[in-house]
Amino acid sequence: MKVMRLLSSLKHDESERGIFHLGRALVKNEHTSIIVASADEDNDLVKRLKRDGNHYHQLHMNKKSWLSLLQVSALRQLIEKYDPDVIHVHSRTPAWILHLALRRARVKRMPKLVSTMYGFYPINKYSKALLDVDTIITVSDSVTNYLKKGLRREDADPKTIKRIYRGVDTRRYPYRHNPSVYWLRHTFAEYPELEHKKWLVFPTVIGHEYGQEWLIDILGNLHEQFPNIHVIIMDEDYKVNDVVHEDFRQRTNALDLADRITYVGSKRNDMREWLSAANIVLALANEPESIGINALQAIHLGTPVIGWDQAAFSEILQPLYPQGLVKKYNANALCKAVRNQLESVTRPEMTNKFTMREMIDETIAVYQDLHNKTLAEEQAEADAAAISRIQKSLKKPSKLNRKLTSRYSESLYIKPELSLDKNSKVDLHKKKPKTTDISKTPAASGMIQNNKKT
Repeated sequence: MKVMRLLSSLKHDESERGIFHLGRALVKNEHTSIIVASADEDNDLVKRLKRDGNHYHQLHMNKKSWLSLLQVSALRQLIEKYDPDVIHVHSRTPAWILHLALRRARVKRMPKLVSTMYGFYPINKYSKALLDVDTIITVSDSVTNYLKKGLRREDADPKTIKRIYRGVDTRRYPYRHNPSVYWLRHTFAEYPELEHKKWLVFPTVIGHEYGQEWLIDILGNLHEQFPNIHVIIMDEDYKVNDVVHEDFRQRTNALDLADRITYVGSKRNDMREWLSAANIVLALANEPESIGINALQAIHLGTPVIGWDQAAFSEILQPLYPQGLVKKYNANALCKAVRNQLESVTRPEMTNKFTMREMIDETIAVYQDLHNKTLAEEQAEADAAAISRIQKSLKKPSKLNRKLTSRYSESLYIKPELSLDKNSKVDLHKKKPKTTDISKTPAASGMIQNNKKT
């Protein structure tokens, strides 16, 4: 089975898409994995893909860029070269390029198409290419319900929708992982204010939809009872022309809470260490979250998570850590949940749900099911063609059969010699054959007379 995957970028949260793990699993199962993205050939991520046995090709299919349409011909050539059985698109721009490339592609058979909806994309014309596929993979039940409502509202044909949760690599995020002493010393040397504190980690950047304003409620209500609580934000300490970021900074300064907040930056490769070292990980997004990968990673590490009871956070915490769910957008309930956790620590139990292995197995099963359908369709077409040939051969006999048939019919056919009238009668009595008297013939009479003379 040949599987081609189209991505805008390899750098966009690889942990959510499982790009490398899925490619490695395909190669391990003796399938062909082709990946098309915009990263350069000398990129470390590309080298990692090639090392795992994937075929990589660079095409600039940047999101919401008209220049990406220039890649239609190049993508068509790749499709004709590999003739993939399944093509998986991970965003809307590559989906449009794919549909345009397939219009004139010269392939033995059209590949089956799969797409993944990673968020609550608007159901409009731009998303139409992502929906016009054989199977749509959604990352949570919330996205599935949103998609079904949108398809009904747009009066579109129902699609085959398969929900596959994003998974965590349990080898990289093992249960009760502890940061190394070296990492802790380095961290305290860089951020000395974090030593001997209770860490409340906010594992995302500051933005209108991410809910950083709820941190002010937590610090304002609990800093007297817990003077050692400290908020850690995974964002830069300053952004140029960022109104939301500046507003948050001004509010914390006005309330004298700025010294209880540390910004550690967003471009880090040690997220695992921060999540495992945290006392509480906060999931406070104002907009419904479709994946919640950071909260899921923290749960697998055994770190308590407190988040709103909505969308993906609810789907994750309900089966794994229900005491971390809080009635959404309720400051009193949020502060109470944080207080209870700081007073008596209760950690999530070890789980085998929401794992990368589970995600990969379910995704490959989708590919295999579509490939089996293709084989079944080809077999059905071959059987129909064979039956049609047999029927034609029975209806139209061969030349030899026609000659034998004509000769046999001629031998059975007797041409009538007499034409009988209606009133004529046929004599059925046997007639004696006429006998000729030889003596009456002239030659015989002459011979008799000669005999008499002698």
